[in-house]
Amino acid sequence: MADKVENEIAGKQPKSVRVVLLALMIAMMLAMLDNMIVGTAMPTIVGELGGLEHLSWVVTGYTLATAASTPVWGKIGDMFGRKGAFLSSIVIFLVGSALSGMAQDMGQLIGFRAVQGLGAGGLMVGVMAIIGDLIPPRERGKYQGMMAGVMALAMIGGPLVGGTITDNWGWRWAFYINLPLGAVALALVTAVLHLPRKRSKAGIDYLGVILLTVGITAIVLVTTWGGTEYAWTSARIMELIGIGVAALIGFVFWQTKAAEPVLPLHIFKSRNFTLMAVIGFITGFVMFGATLFLPLYQQAVQGASATNSGLLLLPMLGAMLVTSMVAGRVTTNSGRYKIFPIAGGALMIVGLYLLSTMDTGTTRLTSGVYMAVVGAGMGCLMQITMLVAQNSVQMKDMGVASSSATLFRTLGSSFGVAIMGALFNHRVQDVMAERAGALGKNITEKSAQLDAKSLEKLPAVAREAYQHAVSSGTHSAFLLGSAIAVLVLIASLFVKEVPLKGGPQKPSADGADATPQAVVEAV
Repeated sequence: MADKVENEIAGKQPKSVRVVLLALMIAMMLAMLDNMIVGTAMPTIVGELGGLEHLSWVVTGYTLATAASTPVWGKIGDMFGRKGAFLSSIVIFLVGSALSGMAQDMGQLIGFRAVQGLGAGGLMVGVMAIIGDLIPPRERGKYQGMMAGVMALAMIGGPLVGGTITDNWGWRWAFYINLPLGAVALALVTAVLHLPRKRSKAGIDYLGVILLTVGITAIVLVTTWGGTEYAWTSARIMELIGIGVAALIGFVFWQTKAAEPVLPLHIFKSRNFTLMAVIGFITGFVMFGATLFLPLYQQAVQGASATNSGLLLLPMLGAMLVTSMVAGRVTTNSGRYKIFPIAGGALMIVGLYLLSTMDTGTTRLTSGVYMAVVGAGMGCLMQITMLVAQNSVQMKDMGVASSSATLFRTLGSSFGVAIMGALFNHRVQDVMAERAGALGKNITEKSAQLDAKSLEKLPAVAREAYQHAVSSGTHSAFLLGSAIAVLVLIASLFVKEVPLKGGPQKPSADGADATPQAVVEAV
């Protein structure tokens, strides 16, 4: 069966399949690269447009729109066809990019970034779901390295590209740069990708969309504002928690009644799918926390340049890329995958614990080795979780499975940044007060994360105190991450190794459709 399917795909138009994959990788790059490029340009943007007090909303607006629209895009693709939904998301993203580049004040920029985020929500989901349609899971492992490579390239190259564009062309080109790349992806997908057209007789579950959007928005706002804009025990945060919980409870209840639920609850009856959602959430929690605090530690404690902050993560991202490629190849050749979530969980626990031992005397070589251990763990998990999640559902639910897995990882990253950030900030402020007294307390009163220019201006005593404070803060954050990563290992032990579609098949006890489908043909 595997040979028949592979030959059918390869025999139709192998070049066309490769062209489609190229277009999908460009779209994936757009979604991942944008925030990192824009983050580098933000100081220049604020200098020209003003509105420093609204700065966080440039990122928050984008994140909210992305998270809220992710499950909706997945369901639209399942109901009305994947190609149309994907092309629409690219167009919306490009329109938002063009408008953001033309923004005349901070209010306009925030609004246009939200438009951009709406499109971005469909980019990652579209890529994963179309690959799910295009390539049987048994063969999909071959392309894991490609996806991991795009992710590594975005994380490393984003800050460098953002700084170069802003310095030479102006901050508006941080948005305009998306247009030519998006146009290429749009043209290639339009010309080469032909998926079966769908038309669902059922209407869109508008009430479900509204309830889920309100719930996700409340969660993201709590994790974004908690401990920064508002105290965790403040009335505003309590209100948001109440609204979020009520909306999500209402959403779950309504999904049992809706004719065409936006997030069918039956997909969670698959043990593997539910476990992959949990593992994806925790992976997002740990990964984005690590990518936030590692550059901060290396800049503040080890004296690295902020300009090359993306390169500081190279040991972690390189290990992630290599491990992901190996895991994909082994999975394709053997059809076995359970060992990788188990190994990934164990490596993350060890790696994060090692990172928690770093202090002011830790060398860059030592920290690089520790990062490589964490990266190897992530490489075992990043694409395997999506592959197993897609393999656990029927083809008709491929979109919602992809969007749900993406959503859980996104929510995990929000919680990771918020909780690890709160722990880090609290520890930094305590150590600064202990070591530098009133001066230390004043320095970190507004923010526990100082940029390079602020560090240079500090007195030697305060600078040394801050180095110890950051070291202590990262210790607490990574120790928490190591403890949380234990849940990945526990969840992985309960994964059932269901044969991947596209290989020799046995009846699946997990409810997955055992018939692989090759649905791409070229013009």
